[in-house]
Amino acid sequence: MLSLHAAEHPRRDRDAAPRIGLAIAGGGPIGAMYELGALRALDEACDGLDLARLDCYVGVSSGAFFAAGLANRMDTAELCRIFISGDSQDVTFRPETFLRPALLEYMRRAASIPRLTAKLTQDLWFGRGDSRWSDLVTRIGGLVPTGLFDNAEVERFLRDVFSRRGRSNDFRKLERPLYVIGVDLDSGEAVRFGDEGWDDVPISQAVQASAALPGLYPPVEIRDKSGRGRHFVDGALRRTMHASVVLDRKVDLMLGINPLVPFNPGNDSDGEAQTHRFSDRRIAEGGLPGVLSQTLRTMLQSRMQVGLARYAQQYPDIDQLVFEPNAADRELFYTNVFSFAARRRISQLAYRNTLADLRNRRDVLEPVLARHGIALREEVIADRPRSILAHLPPSGRSTETTAILGRALDDIEHSLRKQRRAPSRRMV
Repeated sequence: MLSLHAAEHPRRDRDAAPRIGLAIAGGGPIGAMYELGALRALDEACDGLDLARLDCYVGVSSGAFFAAGLANRMDTAELCRIFISGDSQDVTFRPETFLRPALLEYMRRAASIPRLTAKLTQDLWFGRGDSRWSDLVTRIGGLVPTGLFDNAEVERFLRDVFSRRGRSNDFRKLERPLYVIGVDLDSGEAVRFGDEGWDDVPISQAVQASAALPGLYPPVEIRDKSGRGRHFVDGALRRTMHASVVLDRKVDLMLGINPLVPFNPGNDSDGEAQTHRFSDRRIAEGGLPGVLSQTLRTMLQSRMQVGLARYAQQYPDIDQLVFEPNAADRELFYTNVFSFAARRRISQLAYRNTLADLRNRRDVLEPVLARHGIALREEVIADRPRSILAHLPPSGRSTETTAILGRALDDIEHSLRKQRRAPSRRMV
């Protein structure tokens, strides 16, 4: 499902290179795999669009993984090899890294039981009768861990990825601006890691904080400039995509990806509804997880729609494209949002959905994209059974030195390509 706002007064300077920004929302492991599939589809289908060379990136929660990777010049092919096919020569991705129990958090909470028990006994024995049981319930809540899984391993994995092959774990050393959004748990304030005052935070730690979904992962403590420790959680608590961060950079084109939309089975065609393995299920039949999932999706989507409507008014001269799943997609909704086992299937679904959006909306998309030197590749969007992994370039072994050299050669090739395209852009 594609949301499109065409600029009312597009950029008139045809000689200047178009400025393009990317905003990626969150959505847990499955949402991340959907985002990767959509990114790969855009990369393959859009001639003139280099996702690893955009002018600005913002990532929220799971979307911060890929925003940080692209800002580090990791192309979508390499990201697919790491997270889907598992044949990357660079790093080995293990799903269990993201799902390890937070044992230290459990032990820390358990260690407070004797002290809390003594205090509760004292209060219940000598305290006011009208407040005893309410106080008891509140204080027992302090024994519950703040997260089920340990996200320290997530940070170590990302630190390893961003510390090799000429990449950087430092916001200040990136070629393009990168912003990762986290929310201060105590104040509710949204913080842009990578912005002035927060650009000394390691990228790996910023992504860890942005993806700290309350209840799933513990809050991440990060010290501010004054040295005060502040606890951060999922950046989606304030806004779904934080696209305004990109739009405020005065880009000409904003690309957005949001993987979570409410499920609407009423949008099914009759054939699809009758043949799908989930065709006879209602959301309530899935119990509390299904109800909570639909509730969360609805709230995020409502906030997203309000934001997009406001962005169209506030930034009327910026082309804005946002890619989302189809609301009637049963396969996506009924897949466990924390299941890494389904990552190939979900990324493939997103890949084909995005190609279908480009194919079905090409009449309105082509003139918008042409303003930014982008053309749709007919052979890609017309290939309906196309597979996300079928056209990955071969992965070669490289050392730190050869990786840096390869990046330099890629820069030269990119500059030459821009020079060749410049005349045609002026003639448009």
